[in-house]
Amino acid sequence: MQSPSSLDELIEALRCLPGVGPRSAQRMAYHLLQRDQAGAARLAKGLAQALERIRHCARCNNFTEQEVCERCASGRRDASLLCVVEMPADLNMVEQTHAYGGLYYVLMGRISPLDGIGPRELRLDRLLARATDGVLREVIIATNFTNEGEATAHYLSEMFRSRGVKSSRIARGLPVGGELEHTDSGTIAQALLERRPL
Repeated sequence: MQSPSSLDELIEALRCLPGVGPRSAQRMAYHLLQRDQAGAARLAKGLAQALERIRHCARCNNFTEQEVCERCASGRRDASLLCVVEMPADLNMVEQTHAYGGLYYVLMGRISPLDGIGPRELRLDRLLARATDGVLREVIIATNFTNEGEATAHYLSEMFRSRGVKSSRIARGLPVGGELEHTDSGTIAQALLERRPL
């Protein structure tokens, strides 16, 4: 028996989510249609509303409903520091530390030649304009410690160095509460290389 084309379309639409394959998408579609139609309607409304209202902040590139987000508009942030992160989730994690009071720039990705993402796709010209506005004294590069994150950090540091912009990279090391015997050798090696005096 042929399933309704609108059901096939829903299943295919759900497959755009990361980590969702055909079977997971099918289970989700059946659940929403059979067990949680109110949830399905709320999901549809939320997506439509987000697509209509959410844009990128003109200063930090994060998601916002205004031209300039609340964080960038705040006079309480240190405008001389700029922390560059890959994604909004990374910004949220840095904010949760309460250890940083500067501003941000969200790349919305990382350099990944295998995925066809280079500096142009990340619109690094906007970041460079922000970094050379005369207000900044330091750019903190807080990309992830993956191959792509490292490549992005290297590219950014070279871009800033060539323009005379001071940049730094967040340190790597052992997690708070971590034990040496349960830590991989690469992390221990990096922690030794990036040790600091007490």
